[in-house]
Amino acid sequence: MTEGRLLERTPNALGNEKNGLSSLSRNFCGQTLPNDSWERCKGPRHDTRPAGAQCSRLKPVSNDLLQPVTLKGRHVELVPLSLDHTEAQIAAVQDGEIDKLWYTSAPTPEKMRTEIERRLALQAAGSMLPFTVIDPTTGKVAGMTTFMNIDAANRRVEIGSTWYAKSVQRSGLNTEAKLLLLGHAFDTLGCIAVELRTHFMNHQSRRAIERLGAKLDGVLRSHQIAPNGTLRDTCV
Repeated sequence: MTEGRLLERTPNALGNEKNGLSSLSRNFCGQTLPNDSWERCKGPRHDTRPAGAQCSRLKPVSNDLLQPVTLKGRHVELVPLSLDHTEAQIAAVQDGEIDKLWYTSAPTPEKMRTEIERRLALQAAGSMLPFTVIDPTTGKVAGMTTFMNIDAANRRVEIGSTWYAKSVQRSGLNTEAKLLLLGHAFDTLGCIAVELRTHFMNHQSRRAIERLGAKLDGVLRSHQIAPNGTLRDTCV
């Protein structure tokens, strides 16, 4: 699945509301404030402003934005992508023949090594931080995900180029993977916004993103030409 939509640094709780992050927000000092009130942050460095507004002094962005890191949870482990994972990734993409779904961008088994090399090249160029997804219950590789389109100057990243083996879909693996990535982006790296995107027709991915509490910014019509020649509308 390739993801979509935007999360900003201010939200405190993911998935509070059916329609998005409307009930609670968190400013940059970590204090929770209701959206319908005006209150002064207890931190001495902050201004009086509407709840959910950004603190006047943002947390400095980390210099480790592109440093490989391992993120571990109960249901998933995200480890730095490596060419050593090629055969295991081939087995994962063959689980459910994910590469044959027309609305996804999972690599074919024959192009797996090339895709890993592409992602590692983007990492070297400073625009991507790629991960291999591991299911800790089996120890098997279960797919890929990345921080991509990294914009360090504006403290923004996109979570994308994600796909999972069919056997781990509709489990807690994807949700926890997203929460690990969001936590790392916001709390460790100092990002102020995280974007996710998905194909308009990838309803499973769209529902998964909605469960995180992300808000839909819009739809990019005829955004890309898919390998099969169809036009992709992208939810952002």
